[in-house]
Amino acid sequence: MLDVVLRFVVILAVFLLLPLIVGQTEHKVMAHMQSRLGPMYAGRFHGWAQLIADGVKFAQKEDVIPAAADRRIFMIAPGVALVPYLVVMIAIPLDRGGAVGVDLDLGLFFVLAVMGVGVLGAIIAGWASANKYSVLGGMRAAAQLMSYELPLVLAASSVAMAAGTLSIPGILEEWQWWWLPWQAVGAVVFFVAGLAELRRPPFDMPVAESEIIMGPMTEYTGMRFALFMLAEYVGIVVLSFLTTVLFLGGWHGPFLPGWIWTLIKAFALAFVVIWLRVSYPRLREDQLQRLAWVALVPLALLQLALTGVVKVLL
Repeated sequence: MLDVVLRFVVILAVFLLLPLIVGQTEHKVMAHMQSRLGPMYAGRFHGWAQLIADGVKFAQKEDVIPAAADRRIFMIAPGVALVPYLVVMIAIPLDRGGAVGVDLDLGLFFVLAVMGVGVLGAIIAGWASANKYSVLGGMRAAAQLMSYELPLVLAASSVAMAAGTLSIPGILEEWQWWWLPWQAVGAVVFFVAGLAELRRPPFDMPVAESEIIMGPMTEYTGMRFALFMLAEYVGIVVLSFLTTVLFLGGWHGPFLPGWIWTLIKAFALAFVVIWLRVSYPRLREDQLQRLAWVALVPLALLQLALTGVVKVLL
């Protein structure tokens, strides 16, 4: 029982700490890449207190619920967006035999299923807000979920087929360095599809501020809006860790302890997520759908077929 409690505390600490680090990193990377001076002033050294300033700002804002909104659904939507990612963290290992809550026989299936639930937070937030821009953003989020879930699952299935197991620690035990070029196409498909499900730029059509204000989050203020932001950063952490453990070997690496290698690889991917936000313009809705069905799904099927051929030959 004590072991279970300690593992839960470790997972909760990771859940609370890593998204904050990613959020602070995004402030700094964007400040440097776009010459933004604002994030450099909150705190004497390099704007170290910017994240704290943002937290205080959100805490001070009035909590407003529109008169026409479905109050109960409106209030629980941020939690629906956030909690699934906490549950996913339970099944992601940091090291061999180390910080992992539960080694599930169907761990990969569990993770992919629960990740899809997080999108429901945006969908029900849009519907409950009684705002046409919010509803439109929620419908866009639903369309992205249906489009990008298929290539995401197909790419992950390729790794499971190669390892012969759906257990995430089991996949890592079977992982070999020569998988890097072999599963490269699947890794790119998985990462891009994951970005689309998180609604991160350049796939942020559900929250396109130039068109629909903030989409599902338009009517949210204060800490409820902050929870949506936290869910986004937790999603970045989860996507980075999943890509690391499925395609980049997780704890595998020379000299350093395994958990350090997992963190290095995951934070490198988180930087790529931030870099893409700064570097690429938002796609149009038709471009978004075309990329999923014309490019990612065929590439994922090709990777799956290649994996089958290799498994038969070996």
